[in-house]
Amino acid sequence: MSDALKHECGIALVRLLKPLQYYKDKYGTAFYGINKMYLLMEKQHNRGQDGAGFASIKFDVEPGTRYISRVRSNEQQPIQDVFAKINERLNGLMQENPDKANDVQWQIENMPYVGNLFLGHVRYGTFGKNSIESVHPFLRQNNWKHKNLIVAGNFNMTNSSEILQELIELGQHPKENTDTVTIMEKIGHFLDDEVQDLYYKFKQQGISKKEASPLIAKELNIQKILNRASKNWDGGYAMAGLIGHGDAFVLRDPAGIRPAYYYQDDEVVVVASERPVIQTVFNVDIDKVKEIERAHALIIKKDGKVTTEQVMEQLPNKACSFERIYFSRGSDASIYEERKNLGKFIFPKVLESINNDMKNTVFSFIPNTAETSFYGMSEAAEDYLNQHKLETILKGDRNISAEKLGELLSVRPRIEKIAIKDAKLRTFIADDNSRNDLVAHVYDVTYGVVKPTDNLVIIDDSIVRGTTLKKSIIKILDRLGPKKIVVVSSAPQIRYPDCYGIDMARLEEFIAFKATLELLKDTDQYHIIDEVYQKCIANADNPNPENYVKAVYAPFTAEQISDKIAELLKTKDIHAEIKIIFQSIDNLHKACPNNLGDWYFTGNFPTKGGMRVVNKAFINFYEGKKERAY
Repeated sequence: MSDALKHECGIALVRLLKPLQYYKDKYGTAFYGINKMYLLMEKQHNRGQDGAGFASIKFDVEPGTRYISRVRSNEQQPIQDVFAKINERLNGLMQENPDKANDVQWQIENMPYVGNLFLGHVRYGTFGKNSIESVHPFLRQNNWKHKNLIVAGNFNMTNSSEILQELIELGQHPKENTDTVTIMEKIGHFLDDEVQDLYYKFKQQGISKKEASPLIAKELNIQKILNRASKNWDGGYAMAGLIGHGDAFVLRDPAGIRPAYYYQDDEVVVVASERPVIQTVFNVDIDKVKEIERAHALIIKKDGKVTTEQVMEQLPNKACSFERIYFSRGSDASIYEERKNLGKFIFPKVLESINNDMKNTVFSFIPNTAETSFYGMSEAAEDYLNQHKLETILKGDRNISAEKLGELLSVRPRIEKIAIKDAKLRTFIADDNSRNDLVAHVYDVTYGVVKPTDNLVIIDDSIVRGTTLKKSIIKILDRLGPKKIVVVSSAPQIRYPDCYGIDMARLEEFIAFKATLELLKDTDQYHIIDEVYQKCIANADNPNPENYVKAVYAPFTAEQISDKIAELLKTKDIHAEIKIIFQSIDNLHKACPNNLGDWYFTGNFPTKGGMRVVNKAFINFYEGKKERAY
């Protein structure tokens, strides 16, 4: 994506089902779980580069022995920093005690991070915050093992303020008004309640507090706790939690917006945000990795029992389509095929834009994340030419010469590597004019392959703000001297903010919204903006709001908006004709049939909170407030 999006976090959870001695004997190290966590987190580096955290719990240690360890980093390479700190501690202790290299029990009793249960998180910062206090996992501490709670997630809540108010009404005084803290405190409140109820139950049976502890661990009802805690949550989430005595859970939202996958065998239970990560790290077949159902929690009890329990009522499946288009690793078998189809399905529009002139058209892609869609578009181009050759031969002269036939068969799509991002270049210059000039040189281009009579077709995975296109990409492509530049987005027009995890918060930043405002002015329909504002204000407290912002786009076709976007992106120093093509909604759903979450394209938000957010975002735009709506 030429306009980088942020905040699509990743979670990793490992529960070892055998004693640590087993892993020492089989794999040569009691640090097996730590090593796997490093790989799971590093393989999800694409999901978060602003911070990383790791937490572990060891089972059945003597009172007074540290059984929870946590390390977090917001350094430039946070995953590496986290595990460098872990390795430094472990290696230091091993060097001090070389005779304990094979003593697993000593390692359990004396070394941090060595444990049975692990939780990791990689993140992008939101709200401009990237302090260490904002890095997951979060820890809620207590002297009772069962009341210790560690939480990490890939999520955003649309109603954090309401959840905060509920906590206040429960008598709490949360230290922060962030969705992570409020969610953790909400779970923690009902965890405390459940533990207390079990304690009183056993007390009435004459069981001492010490004797009750393992019984509480056994009977603690995680499903009930999560059901009570999540009752009024509104958002997209994959929430992972560890409880001090050894229970663990991963909960998905009712619409399945945020992803979570798991794998289980007799040695391990593992959860990650992406399927191929588990496949690679544990070398397992695709059919062995399962998706946690929406509105369900994967619950791992301390005794090793693993169940999937429904926690809340399911909503229609609206798994985020951006997961497939952009965020997830393209090595997943399904995602790879879907991205190819995105390129394949948009090719007819591309063909129309170049008047079927394949001879004078060069095809390429930018940035690297669009490469798979480019393969699909290239295959469609080859299929078109093969069909054209077949029809020409069938309709043509039966006595065609070998030379002419050879010329016909030799025609193929002109596929080139046109743009290469200069990874070494950093936009370190402070003043805007100098910075803009520097941005224009972020990509290097390949000279000598584009002629003045050529169309240049470039596919991108999506176009959000259009800033990089306008300030950099179109300018450098124009240097090659094509007669026409066709920028193809494998995703539809992004028209609405996302409030469930992706950093797309303000309407006025979207190039599709800017183009539509210009069209309203051009057609003397700008009064619609005032009308939408009034409806948003009037329904601010409506418990069942509609998306009133849809009316802004209603007067125009997608093609009209695309053409206006092209006008906005073409500056006076660009010589080539500019054409912008977006994927259709129908083709998006056809390509990604299991990820139908498309609210940023269609405005069809899957929760009531989403509807409120889009209307609030419009109010902020209208009133000139440069802030998020959630």
